[in-house]
Amino acid sequence: MNTHKLVQSWENGTTTLNGWLAIPEAFSAEVMAHQGFDSLTIDMQHGVNDYLKTVDMLRAINTTSTQTLVRVPWLDPAHIMKILDAGVSGIICPMINNKEEAQKLVEYSYYPPMGKRSFGPIRAKFVFEGDYAKTANDSLLIIAMIETKEALENLDEILSVEGY
Repeated sequence: MNTHKLVQSWENGTTTLNGWLAIPEAFSAEVMAHQGFDSLTIDMQHGVNDYLKTVDMLRAINTTSTQTLVRVPWLDPAHIMKILDAGVSGIICPMINNKEEAQKLVEYSYYPPMGKRSFGPIRAKFVFEGDYAKTANDSLLIIAMIETKEALENLDEILSVEGY
């Protein structure tokens, strides 16, 4: 059972509002976090945000109850695991085109037995309440971006992968 606040809202039929952050500035992230958004997504794919700026932005957003999402640059275990260790509540991964890529996304995002993520929650252990190692798999939101013709043709197979 996923305990992520956005997932719970959607399961209850509640609408949520997400803002998008492409400018690498902690102050703008903090201002956005105080505007009533349910979540904010930091864009590391097409925005100009790097890891250090993203962590600064996460720290600013974490002054509120706004959920933090990051669109990672690519389906890459190093990017995915590192940003999850930074304490985000979810990720959006672009260019998921088939079942194999969807399975890799799940493997990179979750700790065993669900995935193969290595343990190193640098900020995550401070951001989330309780024992992060025990609750991480149930509290993350992992979103596969479906954005190509190939992905649409493989949508049923992609959706058959457990983990998001």
